[in-house]
Amino acid sequence: MTHNPLEQMKVIQKNLTRFMMMYKFALQEVETKIEILQEEFQLLHDYNPIEHTKSRLKSPESIMKKLYRKGGATSLTDIKNNIKDIAGIRITCSFISDIYRISQMLQSQKDLNILSVKDYIKNPKANGYKSLHLLVEVPVFMSDGEELMCVEVQIRTIAMDFWASLEHKIFYKYNEAVPERLLKDLKVAADTAYELDLKMEQLQQEMEEIKLAQQSEPGNDLQLLINNEKFKIPDNLLKLVSEGLGQA
Repeated sequence: MTHNPLEQMKVIQKNLTRFMMMYKFALQEVETKIEILQEEFQLLHDYNPIEHTKSRLKSPESIMKKLYRKGGATSLTDIKNNIKDIAGIRITCSFISDIYRISQMLQSQKDLNILSVKDYIKNPKANGYKSLHLLVEVPVFMSDGEELMCVEVQIRTIAMDFWASLEHKIFYKYNEAVPERLLKDLKVAADTAYELDLKMEQLQQEMEEIKLAQQSEPGNDLQLLINNEKFKIPDNLLKLVSEGLGQA
């Protein structure tokens, strides 16, 4: 490396920029996969299990704070190996079953290497926290080669997300020194939120049965919906597809 201080700073800035860009690109890859799943469900299944998503990159300051807690690092490679949640995306679903459906779809994608799966729904944290965490490795193709980057994916219901957001705000307000009474109340709130999730899951299943019964009634026209535009399916195309299904 050059001994010129200005040149050294330029090299450092370039390396850090490249480091953060690779996480940004990895995050974009995962976001694109989720967008494809959303559109597929909307068009083919007339139902979207994903309510919304939120992604984030840790700031360099946040990375350094976590490194300090973990004992430090000597290189960018050390940071990459020791901090696995620099890039993260949160998927919020309506129902518990949606969480596992989305998780399975992501795990089945061949270009995603699943490093770990942590199920805090079946095994909640002591404070009541519930969510499903996937740690995935994503290939990022830069001009000088391929890099494998980690992205943490958190999948939870709306109720779980609301509870986690509230819990985070309380800990931030009390600087993590939360009174014992509030900790107990938070745990009760987490259990109540989960009971609501179970009830909503039951209602969703009952509504799905009603919907299937209505769809089986005669007189329902078949249409294609592409880019928010509806197209009537010609009879000869319906016949062609039907014959293809019969031969399958």
